[in-house]
Amino acid sequence: MGKQKNDLEKDQILKARAVVLAQEIIRNNEEIETIEFTEFIISNERYGIENCFIREVYPLKEYTPLPGVPDFVFGIINVRGKITSIIDIRKFFDLPSNGLADLNKVIIVHNAFMEFGILAEVIVGVHKYPMADLQRALPVLTDLRADYLKGVTLDCLVILDCEKLLNDKNIIVQEEV
Repeated sequence: MGKQKNDLEKDQILKARAVVLAQEIIRNNEEIETIEFTEFIISNERYGIENCFIREVYPLKEYTPLPGVPDFVFGIINVRGKITSIIDIRKFFDLPSNGLADLNKVIIVHNAFMEFGILAEVIVGVHKYPMADLQRALPVLTDLRADYLKGVTLDCLVILDCEKLLNDKNIIVQEEV
């Protein structure tokens, strides 16, 4: 009888410890700030944009090139009756063009004042990542790209600061005749 009592006490102690440990894990998870982003690939490099700035991902079927605009402006597309500019960030960031790219996706980003599309070769998926694990800079990034950097994951995925991109005066093209 005494052995069963000891086993019962041990079980109760272990269950109580498990409950306490589970509560600590839940509390720790609540404290971790994460960033949710969509990963995409351009020129064999991995990038991410926070999902709060993405209106939609649209397939690039037809577009209209525009004369007299900077070379990073790829053209415009009609998205359900709304004309949207498309930016080729390879050219905006002075990235090398690795031969023919299959730029067939447009990530339409927006804030309260601006909206445009960003060309992408492949949409990899949506991820959550702890903000505390983001590195602030990589030595291989050019100064221009570093200015638009939100952070870099431990596996070298560059998360762009889309708010800076959307508010950049260099992206606004206003040609008056």
